Amino acid sequence: MTIADPELVLSAPVNLRDLGGIPIDGGVVREGVAIRTDDLAYVTAEVASELVAAGLTAVIDLRSPLEVSVTGRGPLGEYPISYHHLPLIADVGESMDRDAPELSHDAMGRMYLRMVEVAAPQLVTALNVIAHTPGAAAFHCAAGRDRTGVLAAMLLLALGAADDDIVADYARTGDNMVAIMERTAPVMGAMWKALGFDAAAMSATSSLLEGSMEVSMRSLLDTLRAQHGDALAPLRAAGLSDATIARLRERALGA
Repeated sequence: MTIADPELVLSAPVNLRDLGGIPIDGGVVREGVAIRTDDLAYVTAEVASELVAAGLTAVIDLRSPLEVSVTGRGPLGEYPISYHHLPLIADVGESMDRDAPELSHDAMGRMYLRMVEVAAPQLVTALNVIAHTPGAAAFHCAAGRDRTGVLAAMLLLALGAADDDIVADYARTGDNMVAIMERTAPVMGAMWKALGFDAAAMSATSSLLEGSMEVSMRSLLDTLRAQHGDALAPLRAAGLSDATIARLRERALGA
């Protein structure tokens, strides 16, 4: 399957933030370790240059193969930084009910749980990249909300962050949703069309701009513990080691 070339305009991210300052076991995350963001594939050349100058050494791309086929790596592909394509959803279309796609906070929470359980190996690889890259690692999907939010949550869990702080970081995206939707509309609209979904109808029935985003992440964390005991259990079963967790904590605390 291919997507018709969208009218792509290079632009600055609207949902980029360094995880620095979030409380974790032993202190707070230092800046320059992990950056979560919306799509980096169509940032401007200026933004790409600024990110690399500020210490970016690795990009973790959580998008599906179909999404990547449209935009590739963009301007950041011109720099000698490592690139890791680790899709948390292999096929976006197959992850949704084609007849009645549900875009609600509760549905997102259930989708996040499937990501953790099904894409645990990709999440473990991403955590290893963050643990061992010499500079900052930036991870992104399209909006920097769902797939990016799941990896951010797993990272913060590994670092010993409290649920309230994980949820608070996730919910910060809520204020950016309108700008995110505007920025990603050309690519996402083309993708939904290629997958056979009516983007306008999906938008009309979505409740993601209503209520609190916190519901989705609370649901993920609570369900992981209810079903697995340890919220990181699926990742541990997929190879997340104590050594990687220790290395992440060393890097995050500046040790």
